[in-house]
Amino acid sequence: MTSAPEDRFRRASVPLVTPGELRVILRTGDGVPIEALYEPFAQGPGGTAIVVAHGFTGAVDRPAVRRAAGVFAQRAAVVTFSFRGHGRSGGRSTVGDKEVLDLAAAVEWARSLGHSRVVTVGFSMGGSVVLRHAALYGAGSGGSAGGELAGARTDGALKDAAGAGGARAGGARTGGARADAARTDAVVAVSSPARWYYRGTAPMRRLHWVVTRPLGRAVGRFGLRTRIHTQDWDPVPLSPVEAVPMIAPTPLLIVHGDRDPYFPLDHPRMLAAAAGAGAELWVEPGMGHAENAAADELLARVGEWLVD
Repeated sequence: MTSAPEDRFRRASVPLVTPGELRVILRTGDGVPIEALYEPFAQGPGGTAIVVAHGFTGAVDRPAVRRAAGVFAQRAAVVTFSFRGHGRSGGRSTVGDKEVLDLAAAVEWARSLGHSRVVTVGFSMGGSVVLRHAALYGAGSGGSAGGELAGARTDGALKDAAGAGGARAGGARTGGARADAARTDAVVAVSSPARWYYRGTAPMRRLHWVVTRPLGRAVGRFGLRTRIHTQDWDPVPLSPVEAVPMIAPTPLLIVHGDRDPYFPLDHPRMLAAAAGAGAELWVEPGMGHAENAAADELLARVGEWLVD
């Protein structure tokens, strides 16, 4: 893996598709190094790039992420990356809070490579991140990422980015220009929770043990190769169900399996109801949870929805 100085991203001025695979280290708005991989469209030039946000304990080189990227690359250029605390990225996982800054850096990078249209797809934790990112950076945000949200409260992760001078991946931009560079043009959330602190299933109770207990975090670090932050959220970030009403007019697709062992079907239905007419809901028969359970046929349909 090679890293590149920030100046390279600021000066990027290339045709719509940069030839060849690129591995780089991006830097988020709060200064965390993030490993990222760019793969050009497999069948030739195209204006869309799909940015893939993996689930908790995933990483850019995990087999399920590589399989999804391979399917998407048949339809568009693809950017995959490892969230903070995962893979070769720096920092520690905040389990969906500051990860919105990691996604923003990846989206900005895709635009710096010349892609005029950048879309996002996230799985599980990554699904919650793409929803919040779309609310904060999408067409409905009015370029006010980091500011007051619908007259309610400020998102803590974006306050941190603003305090650090804005995202430095894809160019050192702040304010409305930075929000525009990091915006998504369409979003898909697969197996996303609707609300935080859900413990209604055995897998989620185990996950909370991993995240909240010292021994659990040791298991996460050495057994799951995921480095988890020791501090609680402060403030609590915008929840997915709070975020989805703010996404319109950006197109939104919610995908969920009817055999998801982590989040039952009330989660996607709650998200779809909160989003209103601006969202589509696909309930997939027989599907389990996130990228590991997503069949190639489903990934192909998602890719087609994103590029149409």
